[in-house]
Amino acid sequence: MSPLSGKRIAFLATDGFEQVELTRPWDEIKKAGAKVELVSLKSGKIQGMHHDEKADSFTVDKTLSDVAAGDYDGLVLPGGLGNPDALRVEESAVSFVRDFFDQGKPVAAICHGPWTLIEAGVVDGRTLTSWPSLKTDITNAGGQWVDEEVHVDQGLVTSRKPDDLDAFCAKAIEEFAEGLHKGQAA
Repeated sequence: MSPLSGKRIAFLATDGFEQVELTRPWDEIKKAGAKVELVSLKSGKIQGMHHDEKADSFTVDKTLSDVAAGDYDGLVLPGGLGNPDALRVEESAVSFVRDFFDQGKPVAAICHGPWTLIEAGVVDGRTLTSWPSLKTDITNAGGQWVDEEVHVDQGLVTSRKPDDLDAFCAKAIEEFAEGLHKGQAA
C-alpha cells in the first residue's frame, strides 16, 4: 500500500510561484498515493517561474472559495517571490493556512512559502527554516530560524530552496502519512 493512499493534499499557489517547488513535491506526493489539488485565488491558469523568468502555466483545480482545510489531509506552500507575497495579503488564503494548524494537520512550506505562515500567525514558538532573507521576519514573528536542509516542528516541514527538495519531499510525505500531530487540535 502506498504511504499516502486515500490522502488529499492541497497545494496553495498563485502567479509567481517557483515552478520546481510545486512540480517536484506534486510528483513525489502523487507517486506516494495521494490525490493532489492545486488551489488558488482565481480559477483558470497560474504562472510558474524559474527564478525571475516565466516558466509554465498550470491549471487551477479549485479556488479558495470552493475549499476548506477540512477537505484535505495536508498542505504544501511552494515559494517564489510573488506567490507568497500575493497570498499573504488575501484573507481567504491566510485563513485557509491557519485552519490547517488549528486542525493539527501537517503543512510543508519551502523557500519564501513561510511568509504566508507568518501572516497566518502560526510561527510563534516554532523552529523553521526558509530562504535566508526571511530569517528576520520569522524571528520577529516569534519563531526560531535555523539554516538546515529541512526542519520538522510538530508537523510543519520547512526547507530553504530548490536544492533541498529531496529532503523536503521525503519529510513532507512522512508527515502527511503520519497525519494529525500531538499537541495540536484533533
